[in-house]
Amino acid sequence: MTFQKTWRKIRSVLVIVPLIMLSLLTSSYVDSYFEISKNLDIFITLFKELNLYYVDETQPGQLVEKGIEGMLESLDPYTNYIPETDIEDYRFMTTGQYGGIGALIRKKDSLVVVAEPYENFPAMKAGLLAGDIILEVNGKSTEGKSTEDISSVLKGQPQTEVKVKIQRYGETKPMDVTITREEIKINSVPYSGMLNEEVGYVNLSSFTDNCSQDVRAAIEELKTKGMKKLVLDLRGNPGGLLKEAVELSNLFVSKGELIVSTKGKVEEWNKDYKAMQTPLDKEMPLAVLVNSGSASASEIVSGVIQDLDRGVIIGQRTFGKGLVQTTRPLSYNSQLKVTTAKYYIPSGRCIQALDYSNRNEDGSVGKVPDSLITRYETKAGRPVFDGGGINPDVKMEPRKLSEVAFNLGMKMLYFDFATEFYHRNKEIPSVNDFRVNDEIYAEFKTWLESKDFDYTTDSEKMMEKLKEVADEEKYFSRIETEYTALLNQVKHNKEHDLEEFSSEVKELLRGELVSRYYHQKGRIQAMLEDDTEVLKALKILDDTAEYNRILSDKGLEK
Repeated sequence: MTFQKTWRKIRSVLVIVPLIMLSLLTSSYVDSYFEISKNLDIFITLFKELNLYYVDETQPGQLVEKGIEGMLESLDPYTNYIPETDIEDYRFMTTGQYGGIGALIRKKDSLVVVAEPYENFPAMKAGLLAGDIILEVNGKSTEGKSTEDISSVLKGQPQTEVKVKIQRYGETKPMDVTITREEIKINSVPYSGMLNEEVGYVNLSSFTDNCSQDVRAAIEELKTKGMKKLVLDLRGNPGGLLKEAVELSNLFVSKGELIVSTKGKVEEWNKDYKAMQTPLDKEMPLAVLVNSGSASASEIVSGVIQDLDRGVIIGQRTFGKGLVQTTRPLSYNSQLKVTTAKYYIPSGRCIQALDYSNRNEDGSVGKVPDSLITRYETKAGRPVFDGGGINPDVKMEPRKLSEVAFNLGMKMLYFDFATEFYHRNKEIPSVNDFRVNDEIYAEFKTWLESKDFDYTTDSEKMMEKLKEVADEEKYFSRIETEYTALLNQVKHNKEHDLEEFSSEVKELLRGELVSRYYHQKGRIQAMLEDDTEVLKALKILDDTAEYNRILSDKGLEK
């Protein structure tokens, strides 16, 4: 790498410094100028000496990027350096738009396969199907490539062509397909529909540009179908644009209500965001579904609905991200995404997790000591608490699948069976009418017999651990007989598990099969029927007394 290119990398680091110096100037921290100057001089001289005298050849650009990453890792998880090569991915996260073919791809063993072509986008128009194996892109083999590598090649300027060679189930020879890229705009509302004659459902996947208008349009359409009550699903929604969270909240709360406040070091950037428009509907009973994957903007919306007693929050505690990021331009088309403020919802609480590292395995907020939790109140006087995330009004345990149902999914066996099923059955009944009946399930179990499928249950893992410890402590010979008897009791049997947990397996298999014929909308619609949180929301919305009781409950549960 030339010195000029290396210097560009260094400048990307140095561009961050004026932001710090400006804040120091306005705060009159004059003494810090010397610290900044001294440490920058140390960094540059160290970098120079390292490149001149290190025993092996160095990669200066990589060293600088590691230096940037190390510096930012000492702050919070959301302050990131975005090099020019990643700008398109960042643009997609904020706008939902990119130039490409419109298909989800994934790795299956050493192969790259089409997991789902998006409805009405180039991949589907060109005839690509879920399950197609991508062998080549523009004449270059995909062997050994990651999904990120392949995705970057499939993306490109709209109206340009990309040529892919695929292997399709049932075909003896590979197929060449030419796809014309388009501007891809992923719909932020992948599904909306009626759950019964009165209750509508809207699924919002992300807070990208104009998502609040997408939700508005979905609600208005459902109202024409008789909707009088609404379930808004924010589960797994990682958030996005603050302005969209404000505008979405405004659909349900009165004009002039405070939605969220941002407060940071740069006082001029502190701001109160209020509902500026007449609400779409401020009376309709509302249930909002959340879980540990609901973050950022999702937490603003669910927090506003809770703080203003506008609806009932159902599910699990949310992720706990109460920080606001701003992007700042750096040299050579790179950017800095920097945390500039915390946000505070109407009750005055910040939902940011107190400890970035104190999280559960699924990323949800870990245990927060009571001494660090502050009590706040909703508009009606209900107690709510800070410390991390939005705690639902109606708490439900996250669903835990059986080992057999879970591992069938992890090993893509639902996916593979659906691929073969689709090519043997060109149509199925409507989503509402289609079921995995005994005949299809028997076919699936027979098909599994030829697959290398097995798994280890948690009980078996614990038994193996017990044996290891007992062996180390030289106690195993004493308990071997009892151990063997107990192991035989807990040892799994695939055939037995496929029967005992057949309802779970059938449900997941149905979702995968339906997606081949009715795409993403069909999958979501199918999975709603057995969704315990959706069923709970329906029960509460259908019971006006219970709905009102929850919104007036003044208990002190954290």
